[in-house]
Amino acid sequence: MGALPLTLVFLAAIILTFGNCKNKGNQSDASAADTLTDDALMDTVQRRTFLYFWEGAEPNSGLAPERYHVDGVYPQNDSNVVTSGGSGFGIMAILAGIDRGYVTREEGLVRMERIVSFLEKADRFHGAYPHWWYGDTGKVKPFGQKDNGGDLVETAFLIQGLLAVHQYYVNGNEKEKAIAQRIDRIWRDVDWDWYRKGGQNVLYWHWSPTYGWEMDFPVHGYNECMIMYILAAASPTHGVPAAVYHDGWAQNGAIVSPHKVEGIELHLRYQGTEAGPLFWAQYSFLGLDPVGLKDEYCPSYFHEMRNLTLVNRAYCIRNPKHYKGFGADCWGLTASYSVDGYAAHSPNEQDDKGVISPTAALSSIVYTPEYSMQVMRHLYNMGDKVFGPFGFYDAFSETDNWYPKRYLAIDQGPIAVMIENYRTGLLWKLFMSHPDVQAGLTKLGFNTNKQDVRQQ
Repeated sequence: MGALPLTLVFLAAIILTFGNCKNKGNQSDASAADTLTDDALMDTVQRRTFLYFWEGAEPNSGLAPERYHVDGVYPQNDSNVVTSGGSGFGIMAILAGIDRGYVTREEGLVRMERIVSFLEKADRFHGAYPHWWYGDTGKVKPFGQKDNGGDLVETAFLIQGLLAVHQYYVNGNEKEKAIAQRIDRIWRDVDWDWYRKGGQNVLYWHWSPTYGWEMDFPVHGYNECMIMYILAAASPTHGVPAAVYHDGWAQNGAIVSPHKVEGIELHLRYQGTEAGPLFWAQYSFLGLDPVGLKDEYCPSYFHEMRNLTLVNRAYCIRNPKHYKGFGADCWGLTASYSVDGYAAHSPNEQDDKGVISPTAALSSIVYTPEYSMQVMRHLYNMGDKVFGPFGFYDAFSETDNWYPKRYLAIDQGPIAVMIENYRTGLLWKLFMSHPDVQAGLTKLGFNTNKQDVRQQ
């Protein structure tokens, strides 16, 4: 494999020290964790997770590496590959870190300048970014043979983060305003309308300069992609008509499908399943504030996503496959590393592989604060089996005695972002304050009146 970036070499050196100290005091650490206040525990987890995107960033681009393996072993030789969607989550985590003083505002601005400079030159396809780049060159790394061009969903996750950064800096000093202006150009360059594949009333996930539309993936709801449709409608330069949302995403109302899972009511149709993995409740809502958000298809996106979280928790407590460790203090199924590679774990017996992904419950803290804190405290008490230099490792299975010391950007980001949204609402406030976002929501018929709906 290629050489590790210098920052990661340094981190690899300190991991042994961290692990040894944690091992020596494992029992006292557990009891000490019980004495931490909720806010102190949240801050500990948020700070450590923030480091994935700060200390662990790919040095040339400043963006998030797709994955980080503590042992330095990368079977696909991809330690230098950065991810667009995970980086969108990461820059929101960095914003929260700046605001909390984890780094100075000046240090944060330097990092954002590096990121924006990379994005201005990196491969784009009709304004849309690919899923992966080589961080040292900005050239696309194919996500699959035909997936070597624009990825509109991952682009939406990145733009969601960039628009929050724009709002953070737009009224700042001259250097900050300059970054906001450069981000605005990136935002305006995304040709959302192109991804309608010849003017259809639906958005397509992929386009390739060599394979065209052969991936053939029109995106319908409900899944994690709602933010893509909102941004496409919001674009001041390449916006799509409201009919694309209503006909494509909502499929002329077919997205509405009231049903119960684990005795809990869900209002929407979840594509391909009765209740999706928990990243469906998180990725679109890192910037898009679900509190008080509704449209003609869903009377409360906050309640819908809360209920999806409660379904996930209830399934793990019922634990029909009798996995070790599952319960009220250890639940959460989502896409992550798995015992046999990578899987989208969901609350059903087919997609449940006995793997707990910490991001699932922790990133749901805005929906189920007491229940998510219960999991956070339990996991922290498990010590260095599951907690490392960049926060909780991506996934584990007590049944299989499987505790890989590996991270994925797209799972770490939501933890730090949603903890901040729970604590202060910072990323929600920033993203929702963008005038183009507000115009897009109005265009699609959303109502964003705040209500006191966050009670457990």
